[in-house]
Amino acid sequence: MPHPTCSEFRRLAKLPRRDLLRAGALGLLGTGLPRFNTAAEAAAGPVGFGRAKACIFLFMWGGPSQLESFDPKPEAPAEIRGEFDPIETSVPGIQISEHFTTLAQQMEKVAVIRSLNHTDPAHLSSGHATLTGHWAPVVNSDAAPPSEKDTPHFGAMMSRLRPTPADLPAFVTMPWLALHPAAPGGRAPGQHGGWLGHKYDPFLVTGDPSAADWNVPALRLIDGLSQGRLLDRRELLRDFDTLRMSIDRAAKVTDVGGQQDQAFELLSSDRTRKAFDLSDEAAEVRDRYGRNIHGQSVLLARRLVERGVPVVSVNWHNDRKNFWDTHGNNFNRMKNDLVPPADRALSALLADLAERDLLDQTIVAWVGEFGRRPTIDRGNAGREHWPRCYNGLLAGGGIRGGQVYGSSDSHAAYPKESPVSPLDYMATIYHALGIPEEQTVNDRTGRPQRVIAGQPLLPLFA
Repeated sequence: MPHPTCSEFRRLAKLPRRDLLRAGALGLLGTGLPRFNTAAEAAAGPVGFGRAKACIFLFMWGGPSQLESFDPKPEAPAEIRGEFDPIETSVPGIQISEHFTTLAQQMEKVAVIRSLNHTDPAHLSSGHATLTGHWAPVVNSDAAPPSEKDTPHFGAMMSRLRPTPADLPAFVTMPWLALHPAAPGGRAPGQHGGWLGHKYDPFLVTGDPSAADWNVPALRLIDGLSQGRLLDRRELLRDFDTLRMSIDRAAKVTDVGGQQDQAFELLSSDRTRKAFDLSDEAAEVRDRYGRNIHGQSVLLARRLVERGVPVVSVNWHNDRKNFWDTHGNNFNRMKNDLVPPADRALSALLADLAERDLLDQTIVAWVGEFGRRPTIDRGNAGREHWPRCYNGLLAGGGIRGGQVYGSSDSHAAYPKESPVSPLDYMATIYHALGIPEEQTVNDRTGRPQRVIAGQPLLPLFA
């Protein structure tokens, strides 16, 4: 059966770079520079800086509708507001979509950003901006695949800045690398080490963790290969590496040796295997997250950060129905397929982290690459791409829950107050993780590159 096509791909306009830069500048409004009320605060540094020790990034690949998630507009005309009603939450005055029933009970833990915006309606290039905090090398494009010119995924950057013990992955992505079957470029850029090199690519965990026979393919030893024989092979491989070292230097190839060392450490580590063993979790805990691929991936993310992995990125899985990209049948897809597992998993994660005293040191992000057009397509009850206004969530890591940052107009079409770019959203995560705004890192050619391109949203922090 042929893949469904995405009508937006055929309508992408070639926006001038000036317009894209303007979108980034908009995100700076309302954020400003740090303001200190006392000398003690000035000495302590910006509020919330370095509070988080880890991040769980839940990437809702495809672009969730803001009107059917966290910015309902019940007073808008029927062709805008859609079929869902808003519900009250645990925080008076904050309403969200009626199908996020479980999350509504935990809104005191969550900050909602209702003014995210940019001007790039392409999945691939806007995905790069979302995952890296930098505009893609080729903007406004679903044709440019990943390349070594990409900015590193923020997890790759954190693994460069904050090395972890050798027997734990520094950055994990699951359950796949996001790809859109209708995009000519295929896989989204910004999911790898980018200009840092392949040494900083994620430890990729694939498959369905809810399956009874699931295990981590990357940690599976070859049949009949003991850990002793594995170490012998490592030594032999090192001998070969020494012989080819001069050739590698001349050719300036990627640091394959670094990747090999990390792979051997992980394969031979009982600590790593234990971290990925979901059978250790009580049945009721697994049920709470949802016995599905997304729910169990989020549970696994909690296990990993609990054991010292600093960044885990959970991409919405390959559901073979175009993910959150609801050009057609938007309301049934949201109500039946998308919101229930997302709501359940996020709610379980927040409660679980709080119960384990981990929420304050773990920043949780929930966001897509853009939102959906406010006007409903009458022909197929769908919503088209809409980057000009959408939602994102942040919780934990010093973020003050129970608040809304920014606002949209009466149709959730454009920001009304405090516009936020995806660069600012990522800068806020970096701030929570203790990365200063002026931080630079040398790329493989030795040129310094800025880590942070946006402005952190300091009012979000307690």
